Formats: sequence, C-alpha cells, structure tokens
Amino acid sequence: MKSTRMPLEVEIEKYEIGKNLEDGYELFQDVVTKGWIVTDHLVKVTRENGSIVCPYITSRRGRTFIGTGDYIIIEKDGAKHVCGEDKIWIRYKKAED
Repeated sequence: MKSTRMPLEVEIEKYEIGKNLEDGYELFQDVVTKGWIVTDHLVKVTRENGSIVCPYITSRRGRTFIGTGDYIIIEKDGAKHVCGEDKIWIRYKKAED
C-alpha cells in the first residue's frame, strides 16, 4: 500500500559549534578506528589539551556524527536527527507563519 508520511512540525537548526545542539563528543581517533564511516567531512573540535573530538547526536538508531554544513532536526518530543545540507530542503519545507 502506498502511503504519504503525515506532516510533522519540527525545529531545524544549522549546526554550529557553541549552540549546544549535540548530545556529546567522541575522540576523532576512536571515530576513525572504531567506526565504519567516512570521516572526511566530520566536524572536528580541538580541545585545550590538544585532543580532537567529533560532535554527535543520539537517537533510537544510535550515534550520528555531525558533518560540516549539517542541520539538526528537533522534534516536539525532543528527538533529534541529523540531515545534510544537500537534502534538508528536499525533505523539509519551511512552515508558513
């Protein structure tokens, strides 16, 4: 049966360091050695001690690391998702005020 997903109002924020949109950080070396993801476009933050960390959000599917230019989608119940800047305005449309 073909279906259409019902509209869901969400908040969309372009990710920037310092906005506190992430749920945590993982050491970049652990992302590279423990993960099966492409790391070329991940946001990397260098801490005062010299360690490099990558921000992520946690959802029911696990951790999603945030890439350069990504947007954070926040549902009314607080659930968060990451969407790339290449897909955000294909999947979402701005709400009319």
